[in-house]
Amino acid sequence: MLIAHYTHRLPADYDLSIIRRRAAERGKLWDDTPRLYFKGFLLREAGQLGAISHSYSSLYLWQDDQGLRDFLLENRYKTVTDSFGRANIDTRIVLDARRGTGQEARYVQKEEVDIPLDQDLGAAYALEVERNRGIATENGVVAATVGVDTAAWRFTRVIVRETNERTARDAVTYEVLHLARPLLDQLPVGGR
Repeated sequence: MLIAHYTHRLPADYDLSIIRRRAAERGKLWDDTPRLYFKGFLLREAGQLGAISHSYSSLYLWQDDQGLRDFLLENRYKTVTDSFGRANIDTRIVLDARRGTGQEARYVQKEEVDIPLDQDLGAAYALEVERNRGIATENGVVAATVGVDTAAWRFTRVIVRETNERTARDAVTYEVLHLARPLLDQLPVGGR
């Protein structure tokens, strides 16, 4: 599995109703995408949820690298580049992904945590997987995922929630405009 995420910073005077309309219109086009557990259309609005500027982003949980590859080869990224230009697509190898019992995805919290240089990687991975499985059992969690960036040696924790419950001081919170969930029900539930 892979996590893929990209962000477009928007001007301070950008009409955010354009982004909301875009997510409503384009979101349903992703509802049956093969090899995709979920795609979140995300917004950060200046002055809300700790944001100091506007940004629009997409967050994917792909079943495998072929799903992301097909997204690129089928030129599905073109609609984004035509509107906003190219953004770096951050990708992470998924260590664990679970669905929770929550139904209405309203917020995504993303946290980046450096892995200390002297920490045993096997033990660190095991702790992150255990932590993620525990989070997936919390009330209101729609999905919980943890990935690893092996270039920077850091964990990426992603939690999709019904409510805005801040889990970590450094977590970045996004408003979910639409969550396409073609294969979300195929993820294992909670701590199982």
